[in-house]
Amino acid sequence: MADTREEGSRGSDAVLTLPNLLSGLRLLGVPLFLWLVLGPEEDAWALVVLMVSGVTDYLDGWLARKLDQQSTLGQILDPVADRLYILAVVVGLGMREIIPWWLAVSLPLRDLLLWGLVPLLRTRGYSALPVHFVGKAATFNLLYAFPLLLLGDGDGTVATLAQPFGWALALWGIGLYWWAGLLYAWQVRKLLATTERRTARAAGS
Repeated sequence: MADTREEGSRGSDAVLTLPNLLSGLRLLGVPLFLWLVLGPEEDAWALVVLMVSGVTDYLDGWLARKLDQQSTLGQILDPVADRLYILAVVVGLGMREIIPWWLAVSLPLRDLLLWGLVPLLRTRGYSALPVHFVGKAATFNLLYAFPLLLLGDGDGTVATLAQPFGWALALWGIGLYWWAGLLYAWQVRKLLATTERRTARAAGS
């Protein structure tokens, strides 16, 4: 397991980097997407926002590595943007009755449970644990599923084709999302069992 202690972060303190600007752009798209879906119901423009989000999600990570601009802020912004997009989409599609509410609730519920583990991590000097590849796969499935489900809410051949593919990706994504959450919780359990409390180590140093 990679060391992600607060004092051992590999990210720089840089703020104004191109990857961080792209992550900021993604964050600005979250309220815009919700307004487009729930206000004028401009689904075509909402799909454009989701596609731009997907492209910038790939670009900010690629540019951070290519330009050696990995930063502590970027390590926070990227997963936060992913979570907020997933939350915004499930709320928007749930309120439009495009997806059932059990699906809309299941994803934020997992994040809520994991956020409850953060105080336990901090007792061991960690701010977070490395993102598991299962979690990345889950996010990938969900970020592609929701645009297809939104597209499938329309009429015509494209909508008819989009709906089954969207549901296939959504169900895979939900399963992987919860699997990643369970793996994360298991990592936290092992960490608590094998690592001394940070306060105890500090007192003895």
